[in-house]
Parts: sequence; C-alpha cells; structure tokens
Amino acid sequence: MSVPEISVQELDALRKANADIFILDVRNQNEFDVCNLNGYLLPFAELTARINELDPNAHIIIHCHAGGRSRRATEYLMGQGFKKVFNLRGGITAWANEIDPKMAKY
Repeated sequence: MSVPEISVQELDALRKANADIFILDVRNQNEFDVCNLNGYLLPFAELTARINELDPNAHIIIHCHAGGRSRRATEYLMGQGFKKVFNLRGGITAWANEIDPKMAKY
C-alpha cells in the first residue's frame, strides 16, 4: 500500500500558516514526555482500541520517532476509511534535525 507522506518542512509550513491539521503522536508516553510536537498522544499499541477518538474527516499528520510506527498507523487508518492521513517522513528525529535542533531526539 502506498502511504502518503509529508516532510517536516511541509508540516512546519502548515503549522506556521495555522492550517487545520491534527497532529497524531503514536509514540509511547515516555517518549512524548521527553519531546513532542504538541500533538495528540495515542500510542501505536492502543490505536485499534481507541480509533473512535479520531475524526475520520480530519487532516491527520501522524508521527513517531523515526517513521516506522507512524507509517503502519497511516496504513491502518487508511484501511479504516480515513482519507486525509499522512505519515511524517523521518518522524520527530527529522523534525529535530531539520527544524528544531534544540529538541531532544526521542
């Protein structure tokens, strides 16, 4: 399955433009506590049980540490009928490397 992706530069531009996006963080609580993008924490392991917390019509950008879990989450949500879901390529590591070098990479 082809997974739509968005770069950290594109996400940064969307945030600066106050675009109507929903940032979904599928990392674990301990990772979120170290650094985050002020998104909604829903750990990947809980996604299927808590899918009802998400709006299938929202423009959702999904991220994790490096892109693996968020890619699988994007695939899953697409399979559940979500139309506007995008994997953040490179995850929070790419964000820290390319947008916010002061951010921890966890």
